[in-house]
Amino acid sequence: MHPPRTSHRKGIVIVAAMVVLAGIGLIARLGYLMIVKSDYYNELAEDLHTRERKIKAERGAIYDANGVVIADNKTVCTISVIYNQMTDREEVIRILSDELNLSEEEIRKKVEKYSAREIIKTNVDKEIGDRIREYDLDGVKVDEDYKRFYPYGSLASKVLGFTGSDNQGIIGLEVEYEDYLRGVDGTILTLTDAAGIEVDDAPEDRIEPIAGNDLYLSLDVNIQKYAQQAALKVMEEKQAKQVSVILMNPQNGEILAMVNVPEFDLNDPFTLPTEQNSLEGKERQDALNQMWRNFNINDTYEPGSIFKTITAAAALDSQVVSLDDQFSCPGYYIVEDRRIRCHKVGGHGGESFLQGIMNSCNPVFIQVGLRLGVDRFYNYFKQLNVLDKTGVDLPGEAGTIMHNPEEMGEVELATVSFGQSFQLTPLRLLTTICSIINGGTTVTPHFGVEIHSADGSTVKKLSYEQGERILPQETSEAMRYALEKVISEGGGHNAYIEGYSIGGKTATSEKLPRGTGKYISAFMGFAPADDPKVVGIITIDEPVGQYYGGIIAAPVMADIFDNVLPYLGIEKKKL
Repeated sequence: MHPPRTSHRKGIVIVAAMVVLAGIGLIARLGYLMIVKSDYYNELAEDLHTRERKIKAERGAIYDANGVVIADNKTVCTISVIYNQMTDREEVIRILSDELNLSEEEIRKKVEKYSAREIIKTNVDKEIGDRIREYDLDGVKVDEDYKRFYPYGSLASKVLGFTGSDNQGIIGLEVEYEDYLRGVDGTILTLTDAAGIEVDDAPEDRIEPIAGNDLYLSLDVNIQKYAQQAALKVMEEKQAKQVSVILMNPQNGEILAMVNVPEFDLNDPFTLPTEQNSLEGKERQDALNQMWRNFNINDTYEPGSIFKTITAAAALDSQVVSLDDQFSCPGYYIVEDRRIRCHKVGGHGGESFLQGIMNSCNPVFIQVGLRLGVDRFYNYFKQLNVLDKTGVDLPGEAGTIMHNPEEMGEVELATVSFGQSFQLTPLRLLTTICSIINGGTTVTPHFGVEIHSADGSTVKKLSYEQGERILPQETSEAMRYALEKVISEGGGHNAYIEGYSIGGKTATSEKLPRGTGKYISAFMGFAPADDPKVVGIITIDEPVGQYYGGIIAAPVMADIFDNVLPYLGIEKKKL
């Protein structure tokens, strides 16, 4: 018996419907791929048939206060190989080994690696890159880009910082202003066939790089040189561990010079001193980090007697003492169970507060500190920003390490009053002193002044918080007067320069742990004393032999001022 004809027809209809539906699905899918996803597959096809090489953007230059270039760019080359295009690998290995001074084994690993593009070496001198290009080796690419170059070598190395192989800032101003200095890289797009071989005579598409912006600083190369030479001289003479110097405009916070000797070669920043060359691994990296440290902002120390400037300003402002108040110094002062000595063993005898400042007398400042008391003194630390970071435009600024006021007894109060038992950075100390001598207003220390585009137009004028009044004019005037007396008649007389009115304060602080015989000798000075245009601080770490700040640090600052003041147009006064 045959099945009903109607069932055959029904089966045919179902199959036909399925075929139609499948066809509609295929057409819909094809339409989706060709229309909706066309851009995506075009991009995939382009990626398959193009090879991309990066063109480094030129990094913005850095200029000093006079428009002198202190960080520039130098044209270098990147040498790379393309596996599918090399026709004679042995020749490529031999020539690149000779020209790049690399072992054949090292180059062979990269030449025989199956990849779209393998970089052999970056930052190759342009002269060598040009020679390699002349060999016309199949599969070898020579692309020009930029490498950072520092015309003055080690000058201000720990301030400027340097860049890595990718031309990105690593330390200092180079990393602080990375977003401005860094440009936008370009690309070269080359057409290839399915095997990855470049198509002959096919044009290259180029997306040109965009150069970074230029940075203009307050730092002055000539002043930096004066300060660095003076610091090197005293470091060698006193066989010191290191010497640092800061010179600032106390009116606006512009930093004119910042020295940390020994400095390092910015064009060769990964080479350690000879005696450390054999170090490896973590020890080597630790040594490099130490070599790059900027003592002025990265490290704290006990400021010693320079801090008496802050104690005196707080005491005069709070009126717990006047310059004429009388004190007695027998050579020590007893606080609780502690006998705290004066640097003059026999004592200064009867003296006014002004004379106590001039003599840097510890017993006088202990008594003044006790008059202030913990709470009032601590409030002045806040008022004078002693406990805050300065906000300088450099990375890695360290904060002040101070006693907790709740745990600060009379002994701690006494030692703090003359600059011991706490720590801060030289820049923090000097910035607060700027406010004390400039009329009583805050400044933010800084290097950056303006950002310019590559064509020279101004992109941004940098601004900083300043101008908040934290001391009255009268207190500032009294402090300038007292600190000028320190130089003209007191313990800072070795900083005196005939024809100039100089203010200042000496310091000698014993390093921790006590009893090791290691000291930091320091001096802070400013000029002219009645209207300061420049203020500076020098610290000499672990000098050998004589270590008193008034004897070894003050003359160095006098030598710097003797060069810098005429350079700044500050003329001597006729006596």
